[in-house]
Amino acid sequence: MEHSDHGGHSKHEHEAHDHEYEAHDHEHGHEAHGHGESPVDDHAHHGHAHGHAHGHGHSHALTAEGINKRMGLAVVLNLIFVVIESGFGFLSNSVALIADAGHNLGDVLGLICAWTAIVLTRRPPGGKFTYGLGRSSVLAALTNAVLLLVACGAIAWEAAMRLASPPAVAGTTVMGVAAIGIVLNGVSAWLLHGGSHDDLNRRSAFIHMLGDAAISAGVLVSGALIVYTGWNWLDPAVSIVIVAIILVSTWSLLRDSINLSLDAVPEGVNSTAILSFLSGQQGVTDVHDLHIWALSTTSVALTAHLVVPDREADDALLGSLTPNLKQRFRIDHATLQIERDRCVHGCRG
Repeated sequence: MEHSDHGGHSKHEHEAHDHEYEAHDHEHGHEAHGHGESPVDDHAHHGHAHGHAHGHGHSHALTAEGINKRMGLAVVLNLIFVVIESGFGFLSNSVALIADAGHNLGDVLGLICAWTAIVLTRRPPGGKFTYGLGRSSVLAALTNAVLLLVACGAIAWEAAMRLASPPAVAGTTVMGVAAIGIVLNGVSAWLLHGGSHDDLNRRSAFIHMLGDAAISAGVLVSGALIVYTGWNWLDPAVSIVIVAIILVSTWSLLRDSINLSLDAVPEGVNSTAILSFLSGQQGVTDVHDLHIWALSTTSVALTAHLVVPDREADDALLGSLTPNLKQRFRIDHATLQIERDRCVHGCRG
């Protein structure tokens, strides 16, 4: 947020003419955000008004305790399956099982990252992290995507080597382990489904678990075909198909997490519509310095300068804009600066 002086205006005029209004809607259950520890609290000394409201009902149907339990159970189930799958993969000489075990190990690390980020996002803002640690969920999603890409490279290399000279594979063992994988991954996906639609971090974990269940089903089919046909080349071939599926499912996660890391407008938020909405408000003659970015994978922030020549329109804007931005555009944290004229003090967009 930029602060600047009005050329020849007196101090009284400056304080009366330039006001900044904030509305915060956080998922935290606390009332105090810790702003007293932060330098941003200096806004209170410059004629800035702050309003706070809470609630993220659209993306947090589960309680914090419920999410913790589900994430913890999903991590335990997948760790058990990684041990089972990798062990039997070596015993049965199945690169498909070993490949899927490596993928599932990456998912376990991803789940742990996602779980850690969920815990960190609940910490209130403080003196150093004045927005809190919500951005950790974006970093977790990005880390998850990178881990998957690394796993894909290792799996594809091993599968290509074995495709040239396929070893004998114990198809029955492959089928049994894959059946266990379908059950465990299916249960994990169900556990993580709640609230995953609007949270990139939790959605990444859910997609991986659901994809793992489908991949295990593919391994089961390949094991059955090997038993009945003796085509051992199906095992590394299925491994390559697994890699392709992982890459397709990971691409959108990687793209979205990189975009959020670079402060791009979050997916599903229409910046053009928001600009039009703000410009169309009564008393507003111009909108500039509009910025929209993600505070976390579930919380969106906005700042904007509104030119409102008529000071009597300020109260109406203060009372209507922030709740409307939340309801219509899911903007959880809005900071609006009211100005009397068009950027005479060096604003930059």
